[in-house]
Parts: sequence; C-alpha cells; structure tokens
Amino acid sequence: MTDISQKKLSEEDQARVDQYLQSGVNQVERKPFRPWLLFVMLLVVLTLLSLISVLVAQTKGVV
Repeated sequence: MTDISQKKLSEEDQARVDQYLQSGVNQVERKPFRPWLLFVMLLVVLTLLSLISVLVAQTKGVV
C-alpha cells in the first residue's frame, strides 16, 4: 500500500494547483446533455446520406 503522507506535489505546487482550480478558468457553463436531440440529428443525417446514395445509384443505372 502507498503511504498517504507521501505527496506527489510540493506544498508550493499544490497551492498553485488549488489557486488555478478555484480561479474558474477551467469552468464552463454548459447546456444539459439531450440524448434525444442527438438521436434525431443522427437519424436526419443518416436519412439524408441514404437518399443521396439512392439518387446517385439511380443516375448511374445501378437501381
């Protein structure tokens, strides 16, 4: 087992890391993830690509 008292960063470096994390630089307000919107967008893209492929196949005489 590792010793908990053994630190990976010095006190000075840890203080800098803590200050950076508290500064808010790396915090971004994000909209909530909406899986249904992603699903609908995926269906739209796949449908459009399928229609384009059928159109190309018809113009080349494959279908």
